[in-house]
Amino acid sequence: MSDIPLRVKQKIKEAKENNLITLYLSRNKLTNLPESLTNLTQLTTLYLSQNQLTNLPESLTNLTKLTRLDLSYNKLTNLPESLTNLTKLTRLDLSRNKLTNLPESLTNLTQLTRLDLSGNELTNLPESLTNLTQLTRLDLSGNELTNLPESLTNLTQLTALNLSYNKLINLPESLTNLTQLTTLYLNDNKLTNLPEFLTNLTQLTELNLSGNRITNLPEFLTNLTQLTTLYLNDNRITNLPESLTNLTQLSTLDLRGNPLESPPIEVAEKGIYAIREYFRQIKEEGKDYLYEAKLLIIGEPGAGKTTLAQKIQNPNYQLKEEDSTKGIDVIQWDFEMSNGQQFRVNIWDFGGQEIYKATHQFFLTKRSLYTLVADTRQEDTDFYYWLHTSELFGDQSPILIIKNEKQDRQREINQPTLRKQFLNLKETLATNLATNRGLADILTQIKHYISNLPHVGDALPKTWVRVREVLEKDERNYISLDNYLEICQENGFKKREDKLQLSGYLHDLGVCLHFQDDPLLKQTVILKPEWGTAAVYKVLDNATVINNLGKFTQANLENIWSEEKYINKQNELLKLMMKFKLCYQIPGANNDNIYIAPQLLTESQPDFNWDENNNLIIRYTYEFMPKGIITQFIVVMNKYIKEQKYVWKSGVILDKDQTLAEIIEYYDKREIKIRIIGKNKKDLMTIVTYKLDKIHDQFPPLKCDKWIPCNCQSCKNNQDPNFYPFEVLRDFAIDGDSIQCQKSRKMIDARSLIDDIINPVKKRQYEDYRTQTDELNASYNKQITINLHGDKVMTEQQNNDFRGASLGGGFAGKNYTGNVYNNTQEQKQNLAEAAAQIQQLLKQLETSYPTDTFNGKVALANQIVEEINNDLPLSKRILSALQAGGVQALDSLLDHPAASFVIGALEDWKDTQNSQ
Repeated sequence: MSDIPLRVKQKIKEAKENNLITLYLSRNKLTNLPESLTNLTQLTTLYLSQNQLTNLPESLTNLTKLTRLDLSYNKLTNLPESLTNLTKLTRLDLSRNKLTNLPESLTNLTQLTRLDLSGNELTNLPESLTNLTQLTRLDLSGNELTNLPESLTNLTQLTALNLSYNKLINLPESLTNLTQLTTLYLNDNKLTNLPEFLTNLTQLTELNLSGNRITNLPEFLTNLTQLTTLYLNDNRITNLPESLTNLTQLSTLDLRGNPLESPPIEVAEKGIYAIREYFRQIKEEGKDYLYEAKLLIIGEPGAGKTTLAQKIQNPNYQLKEEDSTKGIDVIQWDFEMSNGQQFRVNIWDFGGQEIYKATHQFFLTKRSLYTLVADTRQEDTDFYYWLHTSELFGDQSPILIIKNEKQDRQREINQPTLRKQFLNLKETLATNLATNRGLADILTQIKHYISNLPHVGDALPKTWVRVREVLEKDERNYISLDNYLEICQENGFKKREDKLQLSGYLHDLGVCLHFQDDPLLKQTVILKPEWGTAAVYKVLDNATVINNLGKFTQANLENIWSEEKYINKQNELLKLMMKFKLCYQIPGANNDNIYIAPQLLTESQPDFNWDENNNLIIRYTYEFMPKGIITQFIVVMNKYIKEQKYVWKSGVILDKDQTLAEIIEYYDKREIKIRIIGKNKKDLMTIVTYKLDKIHDQFPPLKCDKWIPCNCQSCKNNQDPNFYPFEVLRDFAIDGDSIQCQKSRKMIDARSLIDDIINPVKKRQYEDYRTQTDELNASYNKQITINLHGDKVMTEQQNNDFRGASLGGGFAGKNYTGNVYNNTQEQKQNLAEAAAQIQQLLKQLETSYPTDTFNGKVALANQIVEEINNDLPLSKRILSALQAGGVQALDSLLDHPAASFVIGALEDWKDTQNSQ
C-alpha cells in the first residue's frame, strides 16, 4: 500500500472501525485498490469514480453486500469475470472509461436496475445483455454503436434509455416492446427518419432527437400524448405539422438550428405555446402572405452607402455631397415580383463610424440581405471585419459586395479566397453611382436574393398581415401599447396574447420595437425603429458628452432630446439606451442623475499599483471579436467599479468582497485578459466569467476559447504563465489525466488546474460529457453524491440526513461532485429550503415564459426576483439562506433550464439588499 495516499488508508481504517456501509474514495488518483478495502465486507455503497484505475482486483468480489458501485471516470479497458459475484448490485456506473467490449458474465448481475456504460468505446453489445431484465435505466451514450441487438426487446422494465452520441442510422423494431419507457435519448446519431413503431411508446414523456438528419416529422408522432419535452434542434426540418399542437402535455420544444419555414422561425423560437397560438390563429382567421424583407447596407464611412440606398429607391437620384450617416437611416422601396406581387424592402443604411459598431448586434438581423459597399479609391475597407460581422449576426443571410468605382477607379478583390472563408458571400458587383454604370445589374441581383430569402412568402394569420399593413401606413414614430391593442382589435384580433405575439414577431423581424420584458418599455410600441436609434445616437454623437468622456446627466438629455418628437419619451429613450447596455447610472445617492456611456471613455488606462503576486488569470481569445463585449461588461458590472474611477474604454478594475479584478480587452489581439487578486479570488473569477459568458450568449455563436493558466512552480506567480485551452483541459480532467506544462515540462493534474481557477460549486459545468450530461443526468434521476476530497467519511445515516435536506425540494436528478458545503447542518437545511421555494416559483411561472429561449430565461429570472421581493417573509428567508451558503451554492440544488439565469439575478438582488 505504499502508493496509496495516506488519507485513503485513514478512511478505510475509519470505515472498518465504525462499520460504515458507505465509502467515498473518489478523486484520489488511485491507480490500484488497497487490499485492505476488501475487508470491508459490510459495505453496500462504494464510490471509486474519478481515479486512474486501469483494472480491478479479483478480491473486490469479496464485497458481496455491495448494492451500488461507482467506477466512472477511470481508465478501465476490461472488466474481470469475477465482477459477476457481486450479485446484489442494483446500480453499476462504468461511464467514462475505455471499455471496448463487455464480458458475457456481466449479465449474471440480474438484480441491476441501473447500468451506466456511457462514454466508453463500445462498438456492439452482447446479446446476453438482455438477461438484465430488472433494468429500469440504461445509459449507452457516447459510444461507437452502429446498431442495436434485437434482443433489447427483453428489457421490458426500462423506463429510461440513452442512446445519444452513437452512430445509429436505423432503430431496431424491437424498441417497440419497451412500452414502459418514459425517457428516450437518440440525439447526435445519424437518423434521417423516424420509424412508425415509435408510436407504441405511449408512456414517453421526454424524447431527444436533436443533432440528427431528420427532414420531416411524421404525423404519428402526435400519438405520443404523454410527451412533455421534445428536442428537435439541429436537424433539417423545414415544416412542422399542425398536428404537433395536439400534444397537449408538451411544455418544452426545442427547434433551434433548423431551416424552418412554417411556422416562421421567430414564432418557433418562442416555444410550443407560441406555435399553438400561431396554428390556432391560422385555423380561425385563414392565412395570408407577407412579402417583406430587410436590406442592410454596411461599410466604412464615406463609401457611398447612403447614395446606394437612394439610388435603389430612385435610380434618377442626383448625387450630392452627403453628410456621414448618423447612426441608421431607414427608407422603404417597393418593387413588383414576377408573379405580380408587390414586395416591400426596408433599407437600413448604417453609419460606419467606429462608435456605431458596438451597437451592430441590436440591428443586424438574420434572414436579411446584406450589401457591403467599398470605395475603390480608398484602401480602408476592412473586408474581413464587415464579412465576419455579417456572418456572425446575419447567420446564413446572403451578402453582396458592391464596389463603388468612383471616377471609374477599379480595384481587384480576391473574391475566390473570400468565398472560401465566407460561404454567405454571393456576388461582387461593380458600379459607378455617379453614372449609374452597373446599377441595373445590382438592382436585379438585389431583387433576386431578397425575394428568395427563406421567410419570404411565409404563411401568416390574415389578422397579422392586416395589422402589419395598418402599422406600415401609420406615420407616427411610436404609439402606446393600448393604442396598438386597439388597432389589433379593430382588425380582427380577439385575444390579448395573440396581439402581443404579433408585436413580438414584428420586433424579431426588426419591423418595430416592442420590449415586452421591460416594465417601462413594454408600454410603448416603436413603429419606426430609426426614431429610437437616432435618439440613441444623438447622445453618443453629442459634443458635450464626447468632451466629458461619456459622462452625461438628466439635464444634458433634456437638451439633446429637446425636439418635439422626443420630448415626451425621454425616460423611455434613456431606458432604451440602458436596455442596449450603451450606458449605466453611477451608483450612489449623490449620483442619481449621472450616467456613463463606456464607448466614449478615455483610451488611457488609469495608473494603479497592481500587486502581481498570487494572481488568478484567465484569457479569452476570439477567432472574430465583435465590437462591444468589454463595454457591455462594464455596464453589467458597473456597481463594482473600484471607486467608480478605474475604468476606461477597453478595461475596468472591479472591487468586491476585498478582492480586485482587472479585465482588459486587447482588440488588436482579439483577446480579453482577466487577473484577480485578494481574499475571494475564485468567487470573483466565477462571477466575472459567468457574466462574460452570459454576454457571449447574447451574440450569435462566437468562436471563443477560454485559456486556463498553469499552476506549476514556474508558472504560479508568473504574469505570463503557460496557458491551456479550456476544452482540451476539460477532456484531460474527465479522463483523470495529467497535462504537460510547455514551459517547465512538468506534468500537472488537469483537474487541479480547473479547481484553482473556478469555484468548485460551478465545476460540474466543466465536467459535463460533451454538452448533454446535465440534461441526461436530470432525466436519469441520478442520486446526488458528495465527494469530500478525502477530508471526511460519512456514515450511512449522515448521508441520508444530508440527502434528505437536499432532495426534500424535489431536486433529484443531478450527479454532482465537489466539497460544496463547509457550513453547519442547519445552514444546509436552510439553503435546501430556500432552493425548494425558488424551485417551486420556477414551476409556477415557467408556463408564462419560453424557457427554451435566451430572452425567456432572462424574463423568468427577473420575475422570480420580483416575486421574492414582493413577499417580505420569503425575501428574508431566502436572503438569510443565501448569505449563509452563498448564491453560487444554489447551483447544485436548482434543476431547471433557467437555473443559471436565476442565480445571476439573485447575485445582483442579494448585493442590492445588502447595500440598503
